[in-house]
Amino acid sequence: MTRILTPDARPAEQFTDAAAAVARLIELYSQATGFLSAHFQKAMDSAAPETRIRAFYPEIRFTTSSYAQVDSRLSFGHVSSPGTFSATITRPELFKHYLTQQIRLLIENHGQPVTIAVSDTPIPVHFAVSNDDSVTIPQEGAADFTLRDVFDVPDLSTTNDDIVNGTYLPLDNVRPLAPFTAQRVDYSLARLTHYTATDPEHFQSHVLFTNYQFYVTEFEEYARAMLRDPDSGYTSFVSTGNVEISNGDAPLPASVKTPQMPTYHLKRANGSGITLVNIGVGPSNAKTICDHLAVLRPEAWLMIGHCGGLRPSQRIGDYVLAHAYLRDDKVLDAMLPPEIPVPAIAEVQVAMATAAETVLGGNDPEDFKRRLRTGTVVTTDDRNWELRYSHSALRFSLSRAVGIDMESATIAAQGYRFRVPYGTLLCVSDKPIHGELKLPGQANRFYEEAIAGHLRVGIMTCELLRQQGAKLHSRKLRAFNEPPFR
Repeated sequence: MTRILTPDARPAEQFTDAAAAVARLIELYSQATGFLSAHFQKAMDSAAPETRIRAFYPEIRFTTSSYAQVDSRLSFGHVSSPGTFSATITRPELFKHYLTQQIRLLIENHGQPVTIAVSDTPIPVHFAVSNDDSVTIPQEGAADFTLRDVFDVPDLSTTNDDIVNGTYLPLDNVRPLAPFTAQRVDYSLARLTHYTATDPEHFQSHVLFTNYQFYVTEFEEYARAMLRDPDSGYTSFVSTGNVEISNGDAPLPASVKTPQMPTYHLKRANGSGITLVNIGVGPSNAKTICDHLAVLRPEAWLMIGHCGGLRPSQRIGDYVLAHAYLRDDKVLDAMLPPEIPVPAIAEVQVAMATAAETVLGGNDPEDFKRRLRTGTVVTTDDRNWELRYSHSALRFSLSRAVGIDMESATIAAQGYRFRVPYGTLLCVSDKPIHGELKLPGQANRFYEEAIAGHLRVGIMTCELLRQQGAKLHSRKLRAFNEPPFR
């Protein structure tokens, strides 16, 4: 039998102070990852270890025996029935604010302590060493031994969406405390770095998605203006490659290699700033980025992009505020069947409408009302959907669609799945079914005129949502047997 070498175990301990509980999580995680990193480096520098090297994620465990209903206006932070709940935790330093808030609510609402201990879920060595700058990671195949013979590697049985999808089967009657396992979080944090070329530490709690690079240039200009204003509340701006500036006039070197989804962060000290992600085109991209961003538990994500107008009364440059979504994206059907309605989030809708009227309203409110349409947005996976319009026309008409794009309904459905408030404000860039295609040169003029105002609407919406705080999170996104953590 192979001998297993593990760090010295700390006994489980109960906490009634959330900050102290998180401090213990940080201590246990640092001990475990430091142990793995040290032994990994030693194995790379010398011969393969004769023992198996293993360390475990820390765990939060909470038990209550009462059916008493918690009088809370929040949709999270409490349980509705007695039982034991647990969650494995990774990167507690990164999630310090989130964990402190969630644990504090549990303790206050139920009058019961939380228990912090070492779990029985091994930490994959990949995730431990990738966050340790002191470790030299060799090329694949450089080691003279098979990695999984000595260290634990990612396990897909714990790297999935079973909890958040509601298909998780509790073991030993222990129910999940959080929507994701530690391995699922670690996997997505690694993918975020890969896709966006920025580290998870930079991501802010309000996310703007777009499908055009034009918005990036405008976002950088806005960020620089905010950094020049000492009263803006924004502290720095991060570009791809983790290049960070705190001076609005500082240069930003061009990225050597453009990532798949270039991402930019206008940061605030408490993480409540704005992240802009250029997700590119298509529902597959939209699904991918939401899969990974969800583990950061953002306060909201919003789509600001372009769409085709479907109504004869619309003009190029008009706006569409999505009140409903028709999914024809094909990428989420297995997780969320298209016949399940995706509701609009009232708090987001009001914030977006307010921001649009403030930024775009001008001096003629009636003209603005004509330019802003509310209704159903269709999301398709077919970039040339016009060639099959006769096949889809009835469905579009029955859904009362006013715009069509390739990302919005996917992002909304992902927000619905992952309990992240969502919203969509699109700009009409053409009207294919009415013969209004953009002529040469017309596109550039349209973008120059429309993008600045459109982006400002998205930014102002984020600022309005920030003012709402935790009240933003609606009960309509909570399932029957919901984990108490948001």
